[in-house]
Amino acid sequence: MKIIGFNLTRISIDKKEQLESDIQITQDIDIKNIKKEEIPFSKHEAIKVRFNFSIHYSKEIAKVEFEGNVILLPDKSELKEILESWKQKKIPESIRVGLFNFIMNKCNVKAMSLEDELGLPLHIPMPRVNTNQEPDSKPK
Repeated sequence: MKIIGFNLTRISIDKKEQLESDIQITQDIDIKNIKKEEIPFSKHEAIKVRFNFSIHYSKEIAKVEFEGNVILLPDKSELKEILESWKQKKIPESIRVGLFNFIMNKCNVKAMSLEDELGLPLHIPMPRVNTNQEPDSKPK
């Protein structure tokens, strides 16, 4: 399966005036719909996945939300499996992990930029350099 398209249809961020301490931050991906999609430039059938990705700050301090679509180009057997699974509102394991990772990669980058603009704590910790490490005493 290949991912051939991605677009956001809605971006929303809300923040309270005062930030509090001991904030818990959670992320959620909700697949709203999966349907067959015709591609004008190809004879292959595609799958359009409509999603909602949200980041919730505890105590209702803030909320970041993205809605969008991912276009997948599965082979014929995958296409049938995906559409059959979606009838029960399930996503086959064979595509779920890759799809969710792709959505998170795209949305997390934009979310961190928006969080920075609004002065919110980042929902993903940034790497830090530690100056208190002992140097490696063994020669290499």
